[in-house]
Amino acid sequence: MKYLELEFTLAPYDENAADLLAALTAQAGLESFVATESGMKGYAQPALFQREVLESILSDFPISTVKIGYSVQEAEDRNWNEEWEKQGFAPVCIDDKICIHLPGQSDLPKVEYQIQIEPHQAFGTGQHQTTGMILRRLADMDLIGKKVLDAGCGTGILGIFCAMKGASNVLAYDIDSWSVRNALQNIQLNHIGNMEVLEGNAALLQGKGPFDLILANINRNILWNDLPAFSSVLASHGQIILSGFYVEDIPMLAERAESLGLACANHTENEHWASLLLNKM
Repeated sequence: MKYLELEFTLAPYDENAADLLAALTAQAGLESFVATESGMKGYAQPALFQREVLESILSDFPISTVKIGYSVQEAEDRNWNEEWEKQGFAPVCIDDKICIHLPGQSDLPKVEYQIQIEPHQAFGTGQHQTTGMILRRLADMDLIGKKVLDAGCGTGILGIFCAMKGASNVLAYDIDSWSVRNALQNIQLNHIGNMEVLEGNAALLQGKGPFDLILANINRNILWNDLPAFSSVLASHGQIILSGFYVEDIPMLAERAESLGLACANHTENEHWASLLLNKM
């Protein structure tokens, strides 16, 4: 899948302004961000990018002392892959329980769960706050025998971890063909035999389930649109863990969930990012 790459320049550069810009531009369809020396780059699917919303955000930006300019270009799949190949990532440890690392890395800490991830283009190495929040929740849950759905799976890390913790089977999907191939590769790396990965969006859930647990680490707009589909395939007394959005988005998503018969049990926060735990009422 092709993405749009938006490069933002902040003059003068201000870290708080950059964080706020990332939070606000998610409303225009931007899904992920990378810091640069003068600002940041944001990525959006062409069909979800709303230029009018972005222009409105920039014209009303609350920090008036910072001037923001931006450019838009197409980000090629091969460029994303080459960048991952160059950068890789250092081992990520979560609460002394989980270590996420590249294949072949040595001198790893002794923890209960070792997860090998070859990320390529796909999102999900445990470095991002949203992935870490969900993994921490999963580490404290009893998943033995559970049927799990990993929506927008990226590298497949969340579903892989659920399988390691005893889930009976895991269904994962992603709209990005690169992510699907990468997740399948990571499943093989971790010797997971009960996880299926499909290419597509929430429309493919028709006739699937019911699932005891649904995981969705996606941007706010997609979560809002897909919550009805998630609710329709959630088992009685099942749970949903959402992340990929900011703290200020919680009320909107909580209201949407409650309208679908889902109760908000609690939320967690990490550097402006948030996660929600929903229970089926």
